[in-house]
Amino acid sequence: MPEMQVDTSKTVEISNKKPGKPQSNFSRVLKYFLLRIVALIITVIIGVYIAILIANMGGAVDDIRKAQIREQIGMQMMGDPAFMEIPAERRRELMREMEEIEFRRLGLDTPFPIRSFIYLREALTLNLGRAERMTSDSGSRQVRLVILERLAPTMLLMVTSFLILFFGALFFALFLSRRYGSFLDKAVIALAPTSAAPAWFYGIFLILIFAAVLRVLPFGRMVTAPPPPDTFSYALSVLRHLILPVAAILSSAIFIVTYNWRTYFLIYSSDDYVEMAKAKGLTSGLIERRYVLRPTLPAIVTSFALSLITQWMGNITLELIFNWPGIGRLVFQAIGLYDSPVIIGTVVVYAYLLAITVFALDIIYAIIDPRVKVGAEEARR
Repeated sequence: MPEMQVDTSKTVEISNKKPGKPQSNFSRVLKYFLLRIVALIITVIIGVYIAILIANMGGAVDDIRKAQIREQIGMQMMGDPAFMEIPAERRRELMREMEEIEFRRLGLDTPFPIRSFIYLREALTLNLGRAERMTSDSGSRQVRLVILERLAPTMLLMVTSFLILFFGALFFALFLSRRYGSFLDKAVIALAPTSAAPAWFYGIFLILIFAAVLRVLPFGRMVTAPPPPDTFSYALSVLRHLILPVAAILSSAIFIVTYNWRTYFLIYSSDDYVEMAKAKGLTSGLIERRYVLRPTLPAIVTSFALSLITQWMGNITLELIFNWPGIGRLVFQAIGLYDSPVIIGTVVVYAYLLAITVFALDIIYAIIDPRVKVGAEEARR
């Protein structure tokens, strides 16, 4: 009986330890992702604050705004005959009072270092204020509305291009890895350096060929003018206008991405465990999915995420060429009009998009690659 009691107590002790392990794993994963979120938030804050300093040129833009306010008040006063009858000293006092009231209303009465942190707080909370010169399609000067109207077209163009690029390059690279040394494989290797040219460069030639010469596709915009009345015709018009900008993005990236991923597949397909799988008589499709594609996915996701991040900011010129009503074209217009609130607002939106992309990459890593250790305790085991 004493031995049985000892055994029972051991059994109870072991059973009490087992339920604690999943909880420990969950807390470790939660801690890891919380640390990643904090790191990304700090990165976004630093990036947005630097953008505020650059957009305001260290406070020089606010000095320009003050000078413009003084000029406007002076012109209004000089145009009033009653004001001209007031003594000169009193006129100067009234002008200074009106200037101070306007400065306080716009927050220009505080020093720029303090004002820059106020701008940072408002930017991070998406309280982007009012645009100085630009308006939304509805006539509003709210920067949030101005950007939101342009965000949907940009997301449509980018998501469509990235999905086609990812799956197209993935299957094309697998196809080439099975035909190493073929004419098509050599052609892709020869065409890979052409990806050094940006998407807008190919967009110019695509417009010249298919819009100007052949006249089979529109020059630009997102939909025909006036827009079609019914939903189905509107969707067809949007798809037709998507062809050339998507083709430009694919032309600038498809060959180099396919070449890189095809190289990954060739490296993994020559490993010993692949040869062992072939010796066991497994089908080629099963070998590709389980022993070639699965271990290659982390490297593929990394390279694709890096190209995605660069494309977010690199398509400003592309949207301008195709007259695409997205954020890229909005940034170009805001820079030309010196509209600082809109410029800072677009930088904030891009910063959030890039942070979400990086965080999503961490989650995808944990899903597709079981070798990734989430936390220091797991790494020590």
